[in-house]
Amino acid sequence: MKKTAAIAIFTALGMTGCASVDMASTTESQAAKQFAAPSEGHAGVYVFRKDTPVGAALKKDIWIDGECIGESAKGVFFYHQVEGDREHTLATESEFSPNTLVMMLEAGKNYFVEQYLKLGVFVGGANLRQVDENTGMAEVSRLSMAEKGTCSSESMTDANKQ
Repeated sequence: MKKTAAIAIFTALGMTGCASVDMASTTESQAAKQFAAPSEGHAGVYVFRKDTPVGAALKKDIWIDGECIGESAKGVFFYHQVEGDREHTLATESEFSPNTLVMMLEAGKNYFVEQYLKLGVFVGGANLRQVDENTGMAEVSRLSMAEKGTCSSESMTDANKQ
């Protein structure tokens, strides 16, 4: 049993090919890393994926309120402003269905959400968790900003069909 688990872990770690996504300009990335307050009446949302080798070959969709933010890859972040003082649903593609995180976002504040990969039955899955501001700023500062793009499925509900 231990041997089978070890083989599965080494296989997942052995996927050393790297997924690539379109990147924002260095200027845009540096501006986002200033962590300025969002525009009036809005909240800022940083969604990031750490630069780790686990799942490096996988790209995973990210949505906010059903709007495609883009496909993530290792070592990237997205910045997106949403209407403040209301609840928002963040979602990421996973193995069998999207995983969601519902957050109340106050206007004038920035929020940080980590997208992390986890081992799945057939392929790696993804999930989301909110992190505190200090942790989020430290992580985002080490990463590069991805360009807002298209997702692999047309909408968040399409991910349920895959």
